[in-house]
Amino acid sequence: MPPAQAALFAAAVFGAAFLQAASGFGFALLAMPLATLALGLETAGPVVAAAGLLLYIANTLRLRRHVNWGEWARLGAAGLLGVPLGFQLSAAVPAGWVRAVLGLLLIAYAAYTLITAGRAAAEAARPLAPGWAYVVGLTAGTLAGAYNIPGPPLVVYGDQRGWARDEYRATLQALFLLSGLLVVGGHLALGHFDALAGRLLLLGVPALAAGNLAGQFSDRYLQGRRFRQLVLLLILATGLALLFT
Repeated sequence: MPPAQAALFAAAVFGAAFLQAASGFGFALLAMPLATLALGLETAGPVVAAAGLLLYIANTLRLRRHVNWGEWARLGAAGLLGVPLGFQLSAAVPAGWVRAVLGLLLIAYAAYTLITAGRAAAEAARPLAPGWAYVVGLTAGTLAGAYNIPGPPLVVYGDQRGWARDEYRATLQALFLLSGLLVVGGHLALGHFDALAGRLLLLGVPALAAGNLAGQFSDRYLQGRRFRQLVLLLILATGLALLFT
């Protein structure tokens, strides 16, 4: 592989791991476009999925004391039921339409919340009822099975439930770990991992570890209101990425 492509891939993994460790989500959002640019879609897909799975394992273990296992069970169980529905959806509805609708909804949600809802209003608001976990989990699982984008409904759900910072990050890591196992298992079953993918994954591991450590170091700067603002800005960025990529 040319050095420039290898450097771009390593930079993508580093930046995405930093984002994931700091906020609890965003790895695939950042890593996939840049890795696809460096490696091509067919190679980037399984490599980014495997790198993400390693990251989710590490962060779930690190934050396991903060995982809301009740929420995880509700969201995860409904998500598993949604995956086969996603396979059927992908054959019936163009991915571009779904990405556009999701992108517009996320942009509207983040923009409205940033403009009209301060920290005090967010804390005073009545949180979303826990029963919505089944609807959100089913939606996330369906999107994972169809288009490999389970994150948006989970991120908004956690924000609406008012999860604390560590609870938010930890529970998302554990949920992404569950979906990551399914995605990587699918790539393995389809024979997408070859010698090149293995070498690229080894190349990405140091960048993955360094980005993860840097993201953890940023903890001291992401407390309270700053963390909520970061989450909302990343929701906005996710919406823009879904809409324009």
